[in-house]
Amino acid sequence: MPAPDPVAAELTLTGRITTASNATFLGSIGDAAVVYKPIRGEKPLWDFPDGHLAHREVAAYLISEILGWNIVPRTWLREGPFGEGMVQSWQETDPEQDAVDLVAMDDVPETGWRHVLDGQDEEGRIVALVHEDTPALRRMAVFDVVVNNADRKGDHILEMVDGHRYGVDHGLTFHSDHKLRTVLWGWVGEALTAEESEGVNRVSHALQGDLGRDLAELLTAQEISSLAARCAALRATGRFPGPRGGMPAVPWPLF
Repeated sequence: MPAPDPVAAELTLTGRITTASNATFLGSIGDAAVVYKPIRGEKPLWDFPDGHLAHREVAAYLISEILGWNIVPRTWLREGPFGEGMVQSWQETDPEQDAVDLVAMDDVPETGWRHVLDGQDEEGRIVALVHEDTPALRRMAVFDVVVNNADRKGDHILEMVDGHRYGVDHGLTFHSDHKLRTVLWGWVGEALTAEESEGVNRVSHALQGDLGRDLAELLTAQEISSLAARCAALRATGRFPGPRGGMPAVPWPLF
């Protein structure tokens, strides 16, 4: 029996994620579990006045596909019980893994992790923000630079049992101004690998063809131009950029 059409088949709601800042529902299409974010449930944002968060989520998936790194789970636009919205394939994570963590200063791992920053917890103890030093997270950090992700929280990284890492919640992306806020600052100044550089090259070239035409249905012309400029800058420097400007370099809260 063929699988149900993800666009035309009935989308049935099974629950709501109440911790999300915008309307976010759990649902199913046939036997497949999905996340559904209707456009009508989006709250207006003063610093992202153009377009819709759902469109940015789909645009992020298109970039992920061109990069070829499977960072964003399958994401598409379709009608649902509350109108058009973003639908994304649900991913079952491994609760025993943490790609990003806050640890006591004495517990910062010596190998396999990157130390991002220090701070104080609710009880005044000094803690360190750390993340894995893995190819999967490096690729996600490159992706975040390309899409200008303003909200890469620790909980927006999904740890899979097999070690794969998905990134989700990409509504705050593609702004034409610099907005990069992320917990993945561990490789600032380091050279991109050949694989990472090739991925950025693929996005630059694809913007001249089908990708550019697809993004034109989701983003403004200025946002697409800024996307191309970010790719060009990465190609020119060949290195992970560092924080710049007067805005915070990390999202708040961190998780």
